[in-house]
Amino acid sequence: MENYVDGFVVPVPKEKLDAYRQMAERAGKIWVEYGAVAYREWVADDVKDGKVTSFPQAVDLKDDEVVIFAWITYKSREDRDRINEQVMADPRLSDMMDPSTMPFDSMRMFWGGFKKLVQLP
Repeated sequence: MENYVDGFVVPVPKEKLDAYRQMAERAGKIWVEYGAVAYREWVADDVKDGKVTSFPQAVDLKDDEVVIFAWITYKSREDRDRINEQVMADPRLSDMMDPSTMPFDSMRMFWGGFKKLVQLP
């Protein structure tokens, strides 16, 4: 059962999508190792530009980029805080957190923590 979610959206250059996927798989394994219930990342397939707002507008998407929509689920906010602290201190993540080597522009990424409102079934 999951009761808390970290969600994030990030623009990734199409030519770096494979490098991003490899990085996400490595990072996801670390999150799960420390206790995250699940780690999911999805690449945009049917995402349109909006007239007022949209995923592409939110990340200032360039023509050569795609949007990644992702989330990490936890049992609780307390678990999330503990797990994120452990993950951020893990030396295996340090090379992935260096902005000069990231396969995306981290300045256009956005994220946040969410508590459950509705869950079906």
